[in-house]
Amino acid sequence: MAAKEDSLIVLWTSGDPEVALKMVFMYTLNCKLQGWWNEVTLIVWGPSAKTLSENPQLQRVIQKMKDAGVILEACKACADLYHVSPKLKELGIDVKYMGQPLTDYLKSDKVVLSL
Repeated sequence: MAAKEDSLIVLWTSGDPEVALKMVFMYTLNCKLQGWWNEVTLIVWGPSAKTLSENPQLQRVIQKMKDAGVILEACKACADLYHVSPKLKELGIDVKYMGQPLTDYLKSDKVVLSL
């Protein structure tokens, strides 16, 4: 069996800021900083888009992730439902329709972790 690609995709769906700070963001940022994964991508999906748009503390951690080289993506359909696409783009997140990209990630050798 071939080795999996050294890429982690973290699909963040929870609207709970505590879950974001004390699990999702902590693990995602440290994966990149500690070199546990070569490539790390965070996808903002569903209620997490609204939470991120309203929470300065989460926004500061997103900036740290960006600075560390974490790839930041967000589901445009979800963000548009919450009217937060412009705010997410302002944070440096690539806001795009994610149905096909997520499907491609799931079909690839990348590891997808949904939180």
